[in-house]
Amino acid sequence: MHIYVPKECFPGEARVAATPETTEKLVAHGHRVTVESGAGARAHLTDGAYEKHGATIADDPKTAWGEADAVLKVRGLREHPELGHEADLMKEGALLLALCAPHRELDAVRRMRDRSISALALELIPRITRAQSMDVLSSQASVAGYKAALVAAFHLDKHFPLMMTAAGTIQPARVVVMGAGVAGLQALATAKRLGATVEVSDIRPEVEEQVESLGGKFIDLPMEESGSGEGGYAKEMGEDFLTRQRAIVKERLSHADAAICTALIPGRKAPTLIDASMVEAMRPGSVIVDLAVESGGNCELSEADSTVEAHGVTILGPSNLAATMPLDASLMFARNVLTLFEHVTDGEALALELEDEVVDPTLLVHDGEVRHEPTREALDEEGAAA
Repeated sequence: MHIYVPKECFPGEARVAATPETTEKLVAHGHRVTVESGAGARAHLTDGAYEKHGATIADDPKTAWGEADAVLKVRGLREHPELGHEADLMKEGALLLALCAPHRELDAVRRMRDRSISALALELIPRITRAQSMDVLSSQASVAGYKAALVAAFHLDKHFPLMMTAAGTIQPARVVVMGAGVAGLQALATAKRLGATVEVSDIRPEVEEQVESLGGKFIDLPMEESGSGEGGYAKEMGEDFLTRQRAIVKERLSHADAAICTALIPGRKAPTLIDASMVEAMRPGSVIVDLAVESGGNCELSEADSTVEAHGVTILGPSNLAATMPLDASLMFARNVLTLFEHVTDGEALALELEDEVVDPTLLVHDGEVRHEPTREALDEEGAAA
């Protein structure tokens, strides 16, 4: 197959979907890999490194798009500032592997459907044992969780660790992590390594053991039912529970120096876990890092890619924190993509098994049909409203 790796045109996106390492493996499997000039530059991966590992560098991106049997991207298809919409550049029947964000990019989904493009939406990969090595959400969340703890430490007005000095003892920072998924657990582990005292809030009781194994303290919540949803994610809870949860968390935040928010619900707006009154209860000089801001945010006052000052509290809303560590994030992302690509190819050809437990939920569009039901329903609703 002819594989194309374009340069990302999404604002602020520094990652790349294939690295020289994964390129070499694709070439070894008999595929021809073309990489747009500069595709890896923001991750400090040079054109020369790709060429050394068997890739061809494309100086004419439009032609490369149209010739490729498969396109590997970080972000889904969108309007290119120079070439037009990327979906229209792909040849009919080609394969796309990318984070497609179908709930936000319905126009791209429609264009892919009309051109019979097969799109594997990486955010739809199921959280099952067999698919762990393909799970880009988990790999990128681990990067974001690590960096979130560093960002909180950088902006905080005190040290993270306990310090015994000639000027007296400095108490360690107190950090509250909202959500004990991959990002939350990595934030916990990093904050602990930096010397902070960490408490973690999550609606899934079964994560308590993981929290404690990393040295954190689990915040007990008034659970009448488990908050565990499908695939290991949290599910949406009622307003009565959220009200009681906020009351407990508010008391913890009033003693905290930093909060790191990571709670997400697949396909839905992120739950508001820190409202304005809770921010006001925090001490002046404290910090909130909201990793859920792209999905609406866990903090009522956070704004995407902005720094908000409220009641003396610094609220940060980085929407793509993994991209601020583009080298390692790209290495992990590219390995996930390579594993999935190998899973859907047989030797040198595409071999999509539609009933496969990985392919079935991940295949967003195929053969002129939108297979992902929530996206199909959203398109139908949009069409009915037009």
